[in-house]
Amino acid sequence: MEQETQKLTKWVFDKAHSSAEFSVRHMMISNVNGRFNEMEGTIYGSPDNLENAVAEVVIKAASVDTREPQRDNHLRSADFFFAEKYPEIGFRSKKIRKISEDEYKILGDLTIRGVTKEVELKGTFEGSLKDPYGHIRMGITVEGQIDREEWGLKWNSVLETGGIMVGNKVKITVHVEAIQQ
Repeated sequence: MEQETQKLTKWVFDKAHSSAEFSVRHMMISNVNGRFNEMEGTIYGSPDNLENAVAEVVIKAASVDTREPQRDNHLRSADFFFAEKYPEIGFRSKKIRKISEDEYKILGDLTIRGVTKEVELKGTFEGSLKDPYGHIRMGITVEGQIDREEWGLKWNSVLETGGIMVGNKVKITVHVEAIQQ
């Protein structure tokens, strides 16, 4: 990885303007939204040719935040992220393919609870510019959906009505504002 990225421009996520969010069905009638408050990432490449870029993201599992402390503690537990044993959620792109002017398919490895699986995500290039302080920035939004059980997040509870407490499909949205180094 080091050799392939040495020739590419390095971009670092601006933590104040980047976020990792998720949404999952709750009791089969609504969605619970959450986010991770600690995320860092790097992109090696150029906004002019994102197909040659490499992206790496690291999220602190214990930073999960659904605005409900009891639920957040349960998500940190061995029933879900097991943050004490597996403190990081990671993603590394393997291939980026342009599908339209500003849309991309991103193939990469997602690691949760020590389990790594290949996923395909949709990326949207939001633009690049020079900010008022002279830094070059670019924005990217990444979206996708995973089945949480494939990464060992299997806890659930059957409801009296016959449904389940937590849906298996998890929608993921990552908003990135990266600064050229």
